[in-house]
Amino acid sequence: MDGRYMPIGEASVPILDRGFVRSDATYDVAHVWKGRFFRLDDHIERFFASMRGLRMSLPYTHQQIADILIECVSLSGLRDSYVQMTCTRGMPPVGSRDPRLCTQRFYAFAAPFVWIANDDQRRLGVPMIVSSVQRIQPQAVDPRIKNFHWLDLTMGIFEAYDRDAFVAVLRDGEGNITEGAGFNVFVVKDNVLCTPVSGVFEGMTRRTVIELCEQLQLRCEVRTVGIDEILGADEIFMTSTAGGIMPVTTIDGKTVGAGKPGALTTRLHDLYWRRQEEGWLGTEVAYRD
Repeated sequence: MDGRYMPIGEASVPILDRGFVRSDATYDVAHVWKGRFFRLDDHIERFFASMRGLRMSLPYTHQQIADILIECVSLSGLRDSYVQMTCTRGMPPVGSRDPRLCTQRFYAFAAPFVWIANDDQRRLGVPMIVSSVQRIQPQAVDPRIKNFHWLDLTMGIFEAYDRDAFVAVLRDGEGNITEGAGFNVFVVKDNVLCTPVSGVFEGMTRRTVIELCEQLQLRCEVRTVGIDEILGADEIFMTSTAGGIMPVTTIDGKTVGAGKPGALTTRLHDLYWRRQEEGWLGTEVAYRD
């Protein structure tokens, strides 16, 4: 916080920071697994791209931000960690609404690793719905820039709970699916994978799955995915930094496939974690102990 390391419980954000009062911020989240960051450079590159998209800048280089994130994890001692970097617009001069006059602020923290789904849910699969809530249109807020505009996603979560499900995927208003709260969606039909091309954040785990499919010579299509396709899928899974690859076993109350994690989902899940434990795309954290 402002160049000073501290316990996360002591951290605070100024109440007039536009990141708080206007959701005028961008962020990115990397994870550490068994003492290694996964795709740290890719996360930081995406963070810089998001800042450029919002006309923000920070007085830090790529390497300086990497060093800060590594230090947060090192000080925490966490071997498995959720690590967030955030850039806010900052505070304008008193009486001004001009965003050009703000000085951007940088925040970073390391916390224990976050799982979207618990152990049993990852083993058995989760229930999902196609929400009636429409995702914010990309012409209004570009979802490729990671942002705090979560009200549509949050309303989807409430609807999922109201309908005895755990997660919701939002629609685009044209008969297609987009994404859910903090996760991308993959649909499998006849051993072909597909994932939505627009209206979604281009998640790092999503990117990793696409790369793993290339390595395994699995057909993976990045394209428009209709609601009818997810309702008729053989397999469905979610991808997120907060949990990796997570199976979905019911959609709108109907069983997906055999009602258990499918063969392709399981194969990709196991490979995803095995490759990380082997050090693929990893950055070691130098701990103090």
